[in-house]
Amino acid sequence: MPVSRDDVIEAYATFLNRAPESEAVIAEHMATHADAEVLRLAFEQSEEGRKGQNARLLERASQPTPWRAPLFLLEPPASAQVPWVFAPPSLADPVSQLCTEAQLIEPLYEELCAALGISAARHRKAWEFAWIAAVLRKAGLLQPGRRALGFGVGGEPMPAYLAGRGVEVLATDAPIERIAGQGWDSTGQHAASLDPLRRPDLLAEESFDRLVRFRPVDMNAIPDELRDFDFCWSSCAFEHLGSIEHGLRFVEASLDTLRPGGLAVHTTEFNLNSNDATVETAGLSIFRKWDFERLLDRLARAGHAPWPLNLHPGTGPMDQYIDTPPYSLPHLKLMVAGEVTTSIGIVVRKG
Repeated sequence: MPVSRDDVIEAYATFLNRAPESEAVIAEHMATHADAEVLRLAFEQSEEGRKGQNARLLERASQPTPWRAPLFLLEPPASAQVPWVFAPPSLADPVSQLCTEAQLIEPLYEELCAALGISAARHRKAWEFAWIAAVLRKAGLLQPGRRALGFGVGGEPMPAYLAGRGVEVLATDAPIERIAGQGWDSTGQHAASLDPLRRPDLLAEESFDRLVRFRPVDMNAIPDELRDFDFCWSSCAFEHLGSIEHGLRFVEASLDTLRPGGLAVHTTEFNLNSNDATVETAGLSIFRKWDFERLLDRLARAGHAPWPLNLHPGTGPMDQYIDTPPYSLPHLKLMVAGEVTTSIGIVVRKG
């Protein structure tokens, strides 16, 4: 959709905290940006835009009641089977960890985002893709001949990014009848073929077609023939499977698709303010610390090897700010139905 006058005014207000200089400037932006998303990224990445975002973050963090980490995040897991650390997390040496501001200013974050063909924005969705890439990099899995299985891929850049490194990819998303009426198919967040996954800027179409395949797959009923992959991944998908138990069972079932020693790498929603009450609906579940503890304990007792769980929530200005509806960038933590949520990444090696 073409950029409108209102789009330009909103971008100025959001990223520069001021009005456009003139109608001529508005017209120039309308003519030189392909759509509202391109316009937003241009403002977000501009020097003035970055300064404006930093100023707003500092202002937000200095508000009377910035978010503070609850004590339960500091407590080790009840089960000795669950490996655990509590330290500022990094992309250079990733484990199972939360999204934090410090990771977004690591040089590796910009490097990975550039390789993924996405903006190095201060946004947890970009972090999820960068974290997945960082985990695969650490595990030595970004190599020709490896086989990968992606769940709920939507229009994400991971299939093209992986294929660009010689990885054979089976990309999957929910069958269209499974998500009918939920909005995924009308908002560009669902894939029904390879076309939404093509990234000519990352990989030539000939190579893409040689290395990437697509298949509809219900994450609540993974077909038995999907086996012997070197790794599988999903990015903020299993919180939409119907309940917390549905999501946890998916992570466990995803290990069945792997060869021994294969890696399951998943991101989802994490509850930052309660280890008891949470959001659990047919469309969205927000997972608690104890949900992951019992899952990882069960997987460890079954002979698998979870990577250490690190729930350090960060200490930067962005880590202290909770965005509320109507949401606006930049943000890492959101208030959703009374709960504070951010992204978490979980890694398990198949035994």
